[in-house]
Amino acid sequence: MMSSQESARNDLLRSFVELVKRFPGNAPCSSPPPPPPPAAHALEIGAGPRWPHPFEYAAMIEAYGRAGDADEALRLLREMKGSPCRPDVVCYTAVVDSLASSGRASEAVEVFKEMVSSDVAPDTAAFTVLVKLYACCLMQFDTAYEVVRWMVMCGCAPDVVTYSTLIAGLCWAGRVEEALGVLDQMLEEECRPNVYTYTPIVHAYCSRGRVEEAKRLLNTMEVVGCAPNSVAYNVLIEALCKTGALEEVEKLIKDSSCKGWEPDTITYSIYMDGLCKLGRTDRSFEQLEVMREKGLCPNAVTLNILLDGLCRSSKAWEAKCLLEQSAELEWNASVVNYNTVMSRLSDVGRWPAVLKLFADMHKKGISANSWTCSIVIHSLSKAGKLRLAESIFDSKGFVANVMSYTTLIHYCYLAGRIHDVHLLYHKMAEENIAPSWITYSVMISCLCREKRYLEAIGCFYRSLRDGYSPDLVAHLMYELVSGGKLKEILNLLEWISRQGTIVDVCIFQRLIKAFCRAGSCKSAKIYHVCYIVDLMLQIR
Repeated sequence: MMSSQESARNDLLRSFVELVKRFPGNAPCSSPPPPPPPAAHALEIGAGPRWPHPFEYAAMIEAYGRAGDADEALRLLREMKGSPCRPDVVCYTAVVDSLASSGRASEAVEVFKEMVSSDVAPDTAAFTVLVKLYACCLMQFDTAYEVVRWMVMCGCAPDVVTYSTLIAGLCWAGRVEEALGVLDQMLEEECRPNVYTYTPIVHAYCSRGRVEEAKRLLNTMEVVGCAPNSVAYNVLIEALCKTGALEEVEKLIKDSSCKGWEPDTITYSIYMDGLCKLGRTDRSFEQLEVMREKGLCPNAVTLNILLDGLCRSSKAWEAKCLLEQSAELEWNASVVNYNTVMSRLSDVGRWPAVLKLFADMHKKGISANSWTCSIVIHSLSKAGKLRLAESIFDSKGFVANVMSYTTLIHYCYLAGRIHDVHLLYHKMAEENIAPSWITYSVMISCLCREKRYLEAIGCFYRSLRDGYSPDLVAHLMYELVSGGKLKEILNLLEWISRQGTIVDVCIFQRLIKAFCRAGSCKSAKIYHVCYIVDLMLQIR
């Protein structure tokens, strides 16, 4: 029985056969470049070019593709087909690329087949996008190789971009040796590789800890006249930082001019991150000065690395001061930067500083996200400032999520405010926020505290809509043991077994410990423990 994937592949190959018959050696191998992308105002939804020409359409389609709007790219193609301005190979290629990049593989293949059936001959760029689809998006390398073979039959010799795309897909899939084989094939066909050909292989080596092989490959690049750029060296530097080889990193940066490459902001950010993770925060700040002397502008990632480094070194207050001065230092601090410092300040119990940074964000026009709000709620709740936490939680513009709700529910429960726990839980449901297993755990404890054991069990059953959690089962069992509800425990175990779910031995162990803590082992209720042990042996 042929699978749907094999059937689709065979359909595509049959299309190629027809293509070869229709365009015997006459397919163009290159296309004239489109004009510059249209102005920003032309990218409004539903817009079309003012001068209906394939170049204009192609420019707009590519612009929509870069913006990640494959629907608009496809709409423009359909608009062309219904007008006197027929789509050419550049337009079709741009749409296929946009769909492939959006993960809409089947639609991309259909558009390519439509191009073939419309007597539009694919060129090298069009075939390369198809290679990208099969090698990088679908990881169907047999089909990608077939595309390359059919390219040759159609008179479109694969170029360096085609081979580099195939190599990138192979490296992402972990097939490094196979990628090296494609590289050898390129050299045999006198298709000269470039730095974008080698970089995925360098990355594949580094991601698998084969740093020495990566260094040898970079040396090979220099020998063959394909000097590595900052992107390739950044990959190696990141791998060296992970192994703690910071002296080697410093030497690479120092010798960069002799090697023909210039470290960029990413280079220094990677190096500074490595220094911070090894506790050398002061040295990391020195690199910041080196960057600025070279005219490189630190970005939000650089700033976050420094802030995180200070927090790791238990210097959260210094990180807060640095963040507050970000405007004076001409750094555009982001919500991620604020979250990093606020999280650390929350961990060490400095809730006033968390609130101060929260206010500072609003003054600077930086919008808080759900993580920010969760940090603030957790910090205030942990400090016993529940009323203040609730006030902020109910304020306009607060982005509540399951974490902030669960935090507030947890601390309300600890404070004995059972009524507020139920109100918050129902409010979650009204806002369609799915509870986590921790939320359910708190609710079960709350209901059991009120002796509402059947409702607690019902809460567990509702949690199954989001997946089975052994931890939640164990927690419910503990609460039922504390309430002396042996019958309910046995019914629950029987129900779980009937569902075909294996009751983890850890649950039995926790159950036995719970009975022992409840005093069953030292009383006439020892039979409870024996019964559970017998049941465990039967199920196992």
